[in-house]
Amino acid sequence: KATLESEMLAAAAGGVTSLACPPDTDPPLDEPGLVEMLKFRARNLPGPRVYPLGALTQKLEGKMLTEMAELREAGCVAFTQANVPIVDTQALLRAMEYAATFDCAVWLRPQDFHLGRGVAHDGAVASRLGLPGIPALSETVALATILQLAQHSGARVHITRLSTRDGIAMVRAARREGLSVTCDVATTHLHLSEMDLTGFDAHLHLAPPVRGLRDRDAIREALREGHIDAICSDHTPVDDDEKQVPFGESSPGASGVELLLPLTLKWAHEMGAPLSQAIELVSWQPAQILGIAGGHLSLDAPADICIFDAQREWQVSRSALRSQGKNTPFMGHPMQGQVRFTVIDGHVDFAAPDA
Repeated sequence: KATLESEMLAAAAGGVTSLACPPDTDPPLDEPGLVEMLKFRARNLPGPRVYPLGALTQKLEGKMLTEMAELREAGCVAFTQANVPIVDTQALLRAMEYAATFDCAVWLRPQDFHLGRGVAHDGAVASRLGLPGIPALSETVALATILQLAQHSGARVHITRLSTRDGIAMVRAARREGLSVTCDVATTHLHLSEMDLTGFDAHLHLAPPVRGLRDRDAIREALREGHIDAICSDHTPVDDDEKQVPFGESSPGASGVELLLPLTLKWAHEMGAPLSQAIELVSWQPAQILGIAGGHLSLDAPADICIFDAQREWQVSRSALRSQGKNTPFMGHPMQGQVRFTVIDGHVDFAAPDA
């Protein structure tokens, strides 16, 4: 719900030097020509390096597989359905087997299609507010299927935006059994829970939904202990018209790329995690998952650098956000940690106005 130009500027302002673009564009990234067009446009704009994620199925319909080999040659670094679940388990198995044949990573968000039709976490708060619930089972049932198919197919799988403590436990168990699986969580789920829904604020309509306090705390602890591989912005710009409606009728998502750094620093401060670990979770480790050269400073490495002031305080406001989407549950909140310069390939692509 924004332009490539506006969101690349927002990413640079957020200190991001490389980003993964999901395939749920218009039209979806299911053909090599569309991938090449995206890369061409991105190369000719200031801002971060763009790494396309190819569609697993044609038009993201969950039926016919895409030509993953051709999409990889065109520049796709992994394959995913974005937020669109594959209902047909046989189609998902075929997709994972095909991806394994070419050693392509598959990124999947665990959500059961039938159990995930609500708008908020299925708990006491949603019941009190009369909001249709999405149970934790929607994540764990889908995750159980994904992990078993991964074991059968041998595919490399990345689980995106885990939201439940049971889901985290399942990924940990799968790793102990030797499965090649990584996972990430969204910044929103590090700090928010169902208890924040009391005001019917549509900016808190997220996918997956913010869960119970125990789920939030489990995510925070699992990150500190190294059981979660990366933190993502889950950047989802949404038009004002789609948020200024009743909660249940609003579109899910939050604009997060410019808040990735301060929300990560906030988690580290509150959990007593070292700054180096916080930075690795948004740089080195995501680069490893993507299989790209980045996330570190060394001789002959790409000169992609974010220079930030970890102590500088600022307030989230519409004017402070460069993204076309002003939808965030943190609007009006104070933040600590601000990007001063973003250097991409040795060129300063963003400098704070007062820098």
